Amino acid sequence: MSALKVETVGSVRDVAAAEWDACAPSENPFLHHAFLLALEESGSVGPRTGWEPCHLVARRGKDVVGVAPTYVKTHSWGEYVFDQGWAQALTRAGGSYYPKLQVAVPFTPVTGPRLLARPGEDEVVHALAEGAVDLARRRGLSSVHVTFPVREQWELLGREGWLQRTGVQFFWDNHGYTSFDDFLAALSSRKRKMVRKEREQASRGLTLRTLQGHDVTEAHLQAMHTFYGSTVDRKWGSAYLTRKFFPLLHQRMPGRVVLTMAFDEEKPVAGAFHLLGDDTLYGRHWGCSSRYEFLHFECCYYQAMDLAIARGLRRVEAGAQGVHKVSRGYLPAHTYSAHWLLHDGLRDAVARFLDAERVELDGEIQELMTLSPFRQEPG
Repeated sequence: MSALKVETVGSVRDVAAAEWDACAPSENPFLHHAFLLALEESGSVGPRTGWEPCHLVARRGKDVVGVAPTYVKTHSWGEYVFDQGWAQALTRAGGSYYPKLQVAVPFTPVTGPRLLARPGEDEVVHALAEGAVDLARRRGLSSVHVTFPVREQWELLGREGWLQRTGVQFFWDNHGYTSFDDFLAALSSRKRKMVRKEREQASRGLTLRTLQGHDVTEAHLQAMHTFYGSTVDRKWGSAYLTRKFFPLLHQRMPGRVVLTMAFDEEKPVAGAFHLLGDDTLYGRHWGCSSRYEFLHFECCYYQAMDLAIARGLRRVEAGAQGVHKVSRGYLPAHTYSAHWLLHDGLRDAVARFLDAERVELDGEIQELMTLSPFRQEPG
């Protein structure tokens, strides 16, 4: 068997789509060649955005046997795992935190493998991790961050000496419901009434439509980008995704893009952007032209549940943050990240911080579970 060699490429287009996707899980659309290429071709990532593609590619002879979406970063925006405090600490100590290396899907807090290998090529995962560290050393980067990996890869990196961090997100699981009323029947009476009231008020005077495939038009996509931009402007001040991104992604992955849009007569007034996996619906972006009570919950959460039930999907992942999701059936679950830091003093300080943070987060999750809306079965 030929020896493994890990190299870097400056664009995902430097790897054939079939070769990349042979390493990526089919069920997770964010890891597909088409998604990553749309980010690059739309100008949403690139050197001018502070996300310079530097993807790791493992080859055995001429064959691609592993890949990892990897970026040289000059800031910490768009990652959803916050390390700005670490950067400030290293700056105070006279060091430089940026640039750093990020193994991640940009702007996407969705769990999935990050070190991607063809089936049966288990040693490739180790080779990619070593390749990331070697790249950081060769380019004088301060650190390597693998964000939102699956637990197995998080544990593997921990065994290899990387620092381990946990986070929390909120997921809705489909327990074989045949209708939304089935789901409601599992809730306490008070929560059931709350959800019904929210759905009734949210849709009053509006028409809700779920659009996919040929039903999605250029006008829908442009409206969605406007909604997305208005939300980002209110919260963070700068949109990550360019206006070209949504049309490009729909062109390359038409069956995966799902829009839930609210219309006042025929005018779109709000929208939620989802990607459809094999067994999961991933909610990613939301926006609204003006304030409508409970419409965010309807478009992003309840309509997503309706679709998951109708399609027999296992789960809805509704994006990062949002304790308010718990009372609507989205329960807390751990997310993971792993970090390699070159500076010994910073590494020791961060390790102590993460030890305490993990304990605190576990306590938070236990407390959040007490807010579950589901009925408590006797005994």
